[in-house]
Amino acid sequence: MAANSDGKDYNAYLDSWNYYKLHGFKTETIFIPHSRSEEPVTSNMDISTGHIVLSYMEDHLKNKDRLDQEWEALCAYEADPASTKVASDPANARKNRYSDILPYDHSRVVLISAANVSGSDYINASTIMDHDPRNPAYIATQGPLPHTVADFWQMIWEQGSVVIVMLSKMTENGEAMCHRYWPEEGSDLYHIYEVHLVSEHIWCDDYLVRSFYLKNLQTNETRTVTQFHFLTWPDLGVPSSIKALLDFRRKVNKSYRGRSCPIAVHCSDGCGRTGTYTLVDMVINRMTKGAKEIDIAATLEHIRDQRMNMVKTKEQFQFALAAVAEEVNAILKALPQ
Repeated sequence: MAANSDGKDYNAYLDSWNYYKLHGFKTETIFIPHSRSEEPVTSNMDISTGHIVLSYMEDHLKNKDRLDQEWEALCAYEADPASTKVASDPANARKNRYSDILPYDHSRVVLISAANVSGSDYINASTIMDHDPRNPAYIATQGPLPHTVADFWQMIWEQGSVVIVMLSKMTENGEAMCHRYWPEEGSDLYHIYEVHLVSEHIWCDDYLVRSFYLKNLQTNETRTVTQFHFLTWPDLGVPSSIKALLDFRRKVNKSYRGRSCPIAVHCSDGCGRTGTYTLVDMVINRMTKGAKEIDIAATLEHIRDQRMNMVKTKEQFQFALAAVAEEVNAILKALPQ
């Protein structure tokens, strides 16, 4: 069951997975010709706001001094509150991939300890709110470690996430970035969560899409979860193609449209690439919903209030500006003049 190459059947394809609940099924790898880009979605973007934002971003991208000043101000910004007492607890230390990247107490994802394999409520993950403090828009998290995979799936289940965005490879330059948290084929059991790999869709050289069945063996409930895996974004760097990342983001949002659950986003540390993707997605979403004022730096500060070090390098911030500018430009061209 392959989606067609232009993605029109993709949502219908997602819905059709219920078939697999009732029938035996086998993992399939599908190569999908990448015949054309995903088009920008229908937008309610205010045209004058679009032009103002485009002018602002192009100015920053052309004016190195202005970009340097903005980045210096962002680096000097300090989140408040910024306590990481729970993450720093010796009992939780081994669950952190990096000792200097920890979730804040006020925004950390809290697991149900009674359902946890080690009786803990801790995972190195942060909820990221946009406007609605009751509903997180994202979960920013580190790439799972071998001993935190069950915690990861517990988080996905309890937070109701049905979309995972993975932005790193498993290893880069000989260093482990993320433990494989899904079966290579068939199904694996992670504590009380059974994960079945339904299919793997290779869309292009830059990314692929995997579909999973996630089953809670305590309740016998099942859900479908889609993982979008971007393959060509180096650690501490930026993708070589803005267009590839924007196409990837549109495909993520196409499958996610109409849902109210948070998107789980991770790279290795859950900050650099994760923060950059989150910033780009949040800003474009705000604009397409008709926001009259957009402040990219203030939006990043808002994200950094909820997880430390989101967007780790000036190059990543510059890439985010360029990506937003390119998407805004595409939307403006598509709008009736």
